[in-house]
Amino acid sequence: MIAILLTLLAALALEIVPLPGAVEFARPEWMALVLIYWAMALPHRVGVVIAWLAGLLTDAATGSLLGLHALSLMLVVGIILLLHRRLRVLPLAQQAMLLVIFLSLDRLLSFWIRGAAGQPPELGVYLLPVATSIVVWPLIFLGLRHVRRRFDIR
Repeated sequence: MIAILLTLLAALALEIVPLPGAVEFARPEWMALVLIYWAMALPHRVGVVIAWLAGLLTDAATGSLLGLHALSLMLVVGIILLLHRRLRVLPLAQQAMLLVIFLSLDRLLSFWIRGAAGQPPELGVYLLPVATSIVVWPLIFLGLRHVRRRFDIR
Protein backbone atom coordinates (compact mmCIF):
# COMPACT_ATOMS: atom_id res chain seq x y z
CA MET A 1 0.00 0.00 0.00
CA ILE A 2 2.98 2.30 0.58
CA ALA A 3 3.97 2.09 -3.10
CA ILE A 4 0.43 3.01 -4.16
CA LEU A 5 0.46 6.03 -1.85
CA LEU A 6 3.86 7.09 -3.15
CA THR A 7 2.66 6.93 -6.75
CA LEU A 8 -0.39 9.02 -5.80
CA LEU A 9 1.89 11.58 -4.12
CA ALA A 10 4.05 11.65 -7.27
CA ALA A 11 0.91 12.28 -9.33
CA LEU A 12 -0.04 15.10 -6.95
CA ALA A 13 3.42 16.62 -7.36
CA LEU A 14 3.06 16.47 -11.14
CA GLU A 15 -0.34 18.18 -10.84
CA ILE A 16 1.14 21.19 -9.05
CA VAL A 17 4.55 21.60 -10.69
CA PRO A 18 4.61 24.95 -12.52
CA LEU A 19 4.65 24.81 -16.32
CA PRO A 20 5.11 27.56 -18.92
CA GLY A 21 1.91 29.42 -19.85
CA ALA A 22 0.94 27.68 -23.10
CA VAL A 23 1.88 24.21 -21.84
CA GLU A 24 -0.12 24.68 -18.62
CA PHE A 25 -3.40 24.14 -20.51
CA ALA A 26 -2.17 20.80 -21.86
CA ARG A 27 -1.11 19.29 -18.52
CA PRO A 28 -2.10 15.60 -18.44
CA GLU A 29 -4.53 14.43 -15.79
CA TRP A 30 -1.83 12.74 -13.72
CA MET A 31 -3.95 11.91 -10.68
CA ALA A 32 -6.76 10.48 -12.79
CA LEU A 33 -4.35 8.32 -14.79
CA VAL A 34 -2.67 6.90 -11.70
CA LEU A 35 -6.01 6.21 -10.02
CA ILE A 36 -7.34 4.57 -13.18
CA TYR A 37 -4.33 2.28 -13.35
CA TRP A 38 -4.56 1.21 -9.70
CA ALA A 39 -8.35 0.76 -9.90
CA MET A 40 -7.91 -1.50 -12.93
CA ALA A 41 -4.97 -3.44 -11.49
CA LEU A 42 -6.05 -3.68 -7.83
CA PRO A 43 -9.76 -2.89 -7.51
CA HIS A 44 -9.84 -4.36 -4.00
CA ARG A 45 -7.23 -1.81 -2.83
CA VAL A 46 -8.05 1.38 -4.73
CA GLY A 47 -11.66 2.43 -4.87
CA VAL A 48 -13.90 5.45 -4.64
CA VAL A 49 -12.80 6.35 -1.10
CA ILE A 50 -9.15 6.56 -2.18
CA ALA A 51 -10.26 8.55 -5.25
CA TRP A 52 -12.23 10.93 -3.04
CA LEU A 53 -9.28 11.48 -0.70
CA ALA A 54 -6.88 11.94 -3.62
CA GLY A 55 -9.33 14.38 -5.19
CA LEU A 56 -9.58 16.43 -2.00
CA LEU A 57 -5.79 16.56 -1.79
CA THR A 58 -5.65 17.66 -5.43
CA ASP A 59 -8.26 20.35 -4.78
CA ALA A 60 -6.32 21.65 -1.80
CA ALA A 61 -2.97 21.55 -3.60
CA THR A 62 -4.18 23.22 -6.80
CA GLY A 63 -6.46 25.75 -5.14
CA SER A 64 -9.53 24.66 -7.11
CA LEU A 65 -13.07 24.45 -5.79
CA LEU A 66 -13.10 22.06 -2.83
CA GLY A 67 -14.68 18.80 -3.94
CA LEU A 68 -14.31 19.42 -7.67
CA HIS A 69 -11.60 16.84 -8.31
CA ALA A 70 -12.96 14.62 -5.54
CA LEU A 71 -16.32 14.28 -7.28
CA SER A 72 -14.96 13.80 -10.77
CA LEU A 73 -12.28 11.29 -9.70
CA MET A 74 -14.86 9.32 -7.71
CA LEU A 75 -17.06 9.11 -10.79
CA VAL A 76 -14.24 7.96 -13.07
CA VAL A 77 -12.89 5.41 -10.59
CA GLY A 78 -16.42 4.13 -9.97
CA ILE A 79 -16.84 3.49 -13.69
CA ILE A 80 -13.43 1.83 -13.87
CA LEU A 81 -14.36 -0.44 -10.96
CA LEU A 82 -17.48 -1.54 -12.80
CA LEU A 83 -15.53 -2.30 -15.98
CA HIS A 84 -12.09 -3.29 -14.67
CA ARG A 85 -12.27 -6.93 -15.77
CA ARG A 86 -13.04 -5.92 -19.34
CA LEU A 87 -10.50 -3.09 -19.42
CA ARG A 88 -7.60 -5.16 -18.10
CA VAL A 89 -7.62 -7.55 -21.05
CA LEU A 90 -7.64 -4.85 -23.72
CA PRO A 91 -4.47 -3.77 -25.52
CA LEU A 92 -3.05 -0.38 -24.53
CA ALA A 93 -4.36 1.31 -27.68
CA GLN A 94 -7.92 0.20 -26.98
CA GLN A 95 -7.60 1.17 -23.32
CA ALA A 96 -6.46 4.62 -24.43
CA MET A 97 -9.50 4.98 -26.69
CA LEU A 98 -11.82 4.15 -23.81
CA LEU A 99 -9.91 6.49 -21.51
CA VAL A 100 -10.82 9.30 -23.89
CA ILE A 101 -14.43 8.77 -22.83
CA PHE A 102 -13.69 8.51 -19.11
CA LEU A 103 -11.32 11.48 -18.99
CA SER A 104 -13.67 13.57 -21.13
CA LEU A 105 -16.43 12.80 -18.65
CA ASP A 106 -14.11 13.92 -15.83
CA ARG A 107 -13.25 17.17 -17.63
CA LEU A 108 -16.84 17.91 -18.68
CA LEU A 109 -18.12 17.41 -15.14
CA SER A 110 -15.42 19.76 -13.91
CA PHE A 111 -16.33 22.23 -16.70
CA TRP A 112 -19.98 22.12 -15.69
CA ILE A 113 -19.24 22.65 -11.97
CA ARG A 114 -16.87 25.55 -12.68
CA GLY A 115 -19.45 27.10 -14.98
CA ALA A 116 -22.10 26.81 -12.29
CA ALA A 117 -19.69 28.50 -9.86
CA GLY A 118 -19.14 31.39 -12.28
CA GLN A 119 -15.72 30.34 -13.64
CA PRO A 120 -16.49 29.20 -17.22
CA PRO A 121 -13.30 28.42 -19.17
CA GLU A 122 -13.19 27.73 -22.92
CA LEU A 123 -14.31 24.19 -23.71
CA GLY A 124 -11.65 23.53 -26.38
CA VAL A 125 -8.82 24.41 -24.00
CA TYR A 126 -10.55 22.49 -21.25
CA LEU A 127 -10.48 19.22 -23.21
CA LEU A 128 -6.82 19.54 -24.27
CA PRO A 129 -5.55 17.61 -21.19
CA VAL A 130 -7.54 14.59 -22.39
CA ALA A 131 -5.38 14.40 -25.52
CA THR A 132 -2.12 14.72 -23.61
CA SER A 133 -3.29 12.19 -21.03
CA ILE A 134 -3.93 9.63 -23.74
CA VAL A 135 -0.43 10.20 -25.13
CA VAL A 136 1.19 9.51 -21.73
CA TRP A 137 -1.16 6.63 -20.79
CA PRO A 138 1.14 3.87 -22.16
CA LEU A 139 4.05 5.27 -20.13
CA ILE A 140 1.94 5.48 -16.97
CA PHE A 141 0.56 1.98 -17.51
CA LEU A 142 3.95 0.37 -18.16
CA GLY A 143 5.69 2.32 -15.38
CA LEU A 144 3.09 1.50 -12.74
CA ARG A 145 2.92 -2.12 -13.86
CA HIS A 146 6.68 -2.30 -13.36
CA VAL A 147 6.28 -0.81 -9.85
CA ARG A 148 3.49 -3.29 -9.05
CA ARG A 149 5.58 -6.25 -10.19
CA ARG A 150 8.85 -5.00 -8.69
CA PHE A 151 7.37 -4.55 -5.22
CA ASP A 152 4.96 -7.51 -5.59
CA ILE A 153 1.89 -5.41 -4.80
CA ARG A 154 -1.24 -7.54 -4.62
